[in-house]
Amino acid sequence: MISIAFLLFIVLDPFGNLVTLNTLLRDHEPRKRRRILLRESLIALCILLISAFAGGPVLGALGLHAYALGIAGGIVLFMIALGMLFPARRVVDGDSLDDPLIVPIAMPLIAGPSAISIVTVLAEKHPVMTVAAAVSMASLTATAILLVSPAIYGFLGRRGTLALERLMGMLLVMLSVQMILDGIDAYLTSRG
Repeated sequence: MISIAFLLFIVLDPFGNLVTLNTLLRDHEPRKRRRILLRESLIALCILLISAFAGGPVLGALGLHAYALGIAGGIVLFMIALGMLFPARRVVDGDSLDDPLIVPIAMPLIAGPSAISIVTVLAEKHPVMTVAAAVSMASLTATAILLVSPAIYGFLGRRGTLALERLMGMLLVMLSVQMILDGIDAYLTSRG
């Protein structure tokens, strides 16, 4: 469960979101910023838990196999990791962020497509309650980091934060390649 929680923590990328969230919420007073981050983190947690419990049945209803989601999730994760390693301009709508609800903070910044697909794949491979507990652990840790993110951002500075994000991106590249290889292996095993 710890290894699953660690994988999910990396995918949730609180250090990568640290810069974006502090930029988006810079006009809010600290108390309101904490309230927004708590609410959005709770919504993201609910989205991920729904993915853990209902992801498999949804896949079955669509006629998809877990290995297809594993390969697709690995590809999406790889693309996100490349974005972390080689940052391009991030397009986030700064308008109407007086009190953002769900978009863009809860989804896709915290619970993005890669996190949702990985939770669904993990729930197919491991007991759902183990995955749900790992999701909760990773989400609580990420939320704690986001709540103290102004202090972290101030301590590390922009360059330190970007260096940490690139390190997490490198770990994510390796994890995404492993997901793709596991998906291909599962596909070949199912055919052979």
